Amino acid sequence: MPLPPSSRTRSGVRRRSLIVSAASAAVLAGCSADPDATGTTPSVVTRARARAARDSRGLLGRYDAVLAAHPALAERLRPLRAEVAAHAAAFEEGTASPTATASASATASASPSGSSAPPSATAPPSAAASPAVPADAKAALAELAAAERSLADQRAKALLDVPGELARLLAGVAAAGAGHAYLLTKGDK
Repeated sequence: MPLPPSSRTRSGVRRRSLIVSAASAAVLAGCSADPDATGTTPSVVTRARARAARDSRGLLGRYDAVLAAHPALAERLRPLRAEVAAHAAAFEEGTASPTATASASATASASPSGSSAPPSATAPPSAAASPAVPADAKAALAELAAAERSLADQRAKALLDVPGELARLLAGVAAAGAGHAYLLTKGDK
């Protein structure tokens, strides 16, 4: 004979359900926790932004070196250099202190204005050690175009490893770099 159902009906949360829910919440919280919040390691986004900013500053140093060696190219290079400075400032927005970002913005706005200061005077301290520049202007432009193309390719690959907004920024800057490479090598034809 089967036993009749218990007259006690269970209402509310069972202990087992409560334990499973608490464990699930802990797992979800652990998966979505920001490593920066713990202070242990920088997040993937922070590291990628810092690297992109550093790369843009390096490219900016190359532009400054070419401009210092070949002042006749200033009219052609000044708009491209200004874009590279703006890219560096955009990447630094999420990684640098407000002072560094302000100096980057000042650098970006100082160069395209056509001020009488030489390009190296508005360059950040990291660009002080200028790369070697070929004596021939065409060779210098070709080298600058190769640097733009290489960095654009690197950024196109890197955007696959970062989330949303940074991926879009990297894609846009990579496209701009490819455009710069074209203008540096084929712009006069």
